[in-house]
Amino acid sequence: MNPRLECSIGIIVHNEASNIGKLIQALLDQKLQEVSLKEIIVVSSASTDGTDDIVRKYQDQYQQIKLITETERRGKSAAINKFIKAATTELLVIESGDTIPAAETVEKLISPFLNPEIGMTGGRPVPENDPITLIGYSVNLLWRLHHRMALIRPKLGEMVAFRKLFEKIPEKSAVDEASIEAIIQEKNLQLKYIPQAIVYNKGPENLSDFIKQRRRIAAGHIWLQQVQNYEVSSQKGNILLNLTIAELKSNFRQFPKLLFTMLIEIYSRLLGWYDLKIRKRNPFKWEIAASTKKLEHNGNKSEN
Repeated sequence: MNPRLECSIGIIVHNEASNIGKLIQALLDQKLQEVSLKEIIVVSSASTDGTDDIVRKYQDQYQQIKLITETERRGKSAAINKFIKAATTELLVIESGDTIPAAETVEKLISPFLNPEIGMTGGRPVPENDPITLIGYSVNLLWRLHHRMALIRPKLGEMVAFRKLFEKIPEKSAVDEASIEAIIQEKNLQLKYIPQAIVYNKGPENLSDFIKQRRRIAAGHIWLQQVQNYEVSSQKGNILLNLTIAELKSNFRQFPKLLFTMLIEIYSRLLGWYDLKIRKRNPFKWEIAASTKKLEHNGNKSEN
């Protein structure tokens, strides 16, 4: 019988009191067979809303939970580096503090590492936004395209696992998962998308937050190309165009919403380019989009 694969999970948070308890409990309740969850390390960056107190209550009950606090918010990538340094296993998982994993997600993310050629895995983010609303449609569309794109060429985000083969990622990266992808591929290891490894999230609920988030990601991807010479699959115009055409053919009645989403995405990418190229501003320490913090996971959402 093969020994179980040990992993450490890092949760990166800033003012996540509304979700951190649910997230920790979901991780403690994971259904594991080949995998052993050795530690859950929460890196809390200057939280002021009681997040740290909630983590400490869990820490008092469960020895595997650890809390690292930062008095100053220096960006998500800097917090990830603290997790990497503190982790005691060779397989690491990073999860955003405003998400909830399905019951078998950790098992599905870690078990592929039995193959020594796998360097990084990523799950499927599933938004809980109402697709009937205009912004809800846009959020669901982008994550649906992300899923279909990742099936063609892995693009990993929201919850990822990787081998501890490096000490840190660039602290000024605003797209931390993509920076890890770049490092893993430099080491000639494979990326693997695991569509069955579901992680629930909440996208923006208003246009302002939607543009704010897409603008930051766009700037981050341009920075990634400049600094790490790496291009994520969503920057591949031919893949994105083909998937968009397929989406349109599958449901032409949604064309007005699809067109709206395309125009906002183009506008946001232009703003991201302007921020990085003209204003010389790299959003690695970004302003929080408040409406993304209202995750009310019910576990009943189905996907196709």
